[in-house]
Amino acid sequence: MSDFVIYEQEGSVVTLTLNSPDTRNALSNYDEYMQIVESCERINRDPEIAAVILTGAGSSFCAGGNVKDMQDQRGLFEGDAMAIADKYRYSIQQIPLALFNVDAPTIAAVNGAAIGAGCDLTLMCDIRIASEKAKFAESFVQLGLIPGDGGAWLLQRAVGPSKAYEMAFTGDVITVEEALGCGLISKIVKPDDLMAEAKNLAARIAKNPARTLRMSKRLMREAAHVRLDTLLEMSATYQAIAHKTDEHLERLGNISLGKDKVKK
Repeated sequence: MSDFVIYEQEGSVVTLTLNSPDTRNALSNYDEYMQIVESCERINRDPEIAAVILTGAGSSFCAGGNVKDMQDQRGLFEGDAMAIADKYRYSIQQIPLALFNVDAPTIAAVNGAAIGAGCDLTLMCDIRIASEKAKFAESFVQLGLIPGDGGAWLLQRAVGPSKAYEMAFTGDVITVEEALGCGLISKIVKPDDLMAEAKNLAARIAKNPARTLRMSKRLMREAAHVRLDTLLEMSATYQAIAHKTDEHLERLGNISLGKDKVKK
């Protein structure tokens, strides 16, 4: 099995690189899907990981599904409609369930085209920054398809319903400037600076306690769909836990000592 996902860890920051530049990092087969899922599971098993960067090798972030496989009706696209539906459920749809639910904060460093499922892959991350060479498209409809990997749920939470419907119904490519304007990304950087900027952002996140970051992320996720009173109850429990952590007590001590910097 080839290494479709390169897993690199530096301190408490993990970088995941989609590594099939010849296919523009297209999502091609079950083994590749599972490498993404297994990387997410590996991150969740390590409570010391505080931030994750997802990027692509070569000139593209991810070209989405493999169109050649669609044409040849092989792999994910082989069999009758019921067989294909099951393959979606138990293969590519495992990616949004895994990546969206990574415990640590995630950053998509979008180095180039993010098309179809590739666009949705960026949406599974918490924060998106992009190279000037990046472009985005929720392009399924142009192939006579629907967003089969969660894009219909993810996109409108990132850009709002009106822009999400426009992108999904036209399938048009949007520029990196348009992506910034509609909130799809939070920053544009020069291509040569992308990974440095992503690592800088990850470091700013990772200087905070990893366990507190994970609880904060769970709260942010839950806040999107629960009642305020429910979230407040959850917040009270998490805050009580946080008050008893060594990291909290250490940082209180640093403040009382007048230290400008706190230890990781």
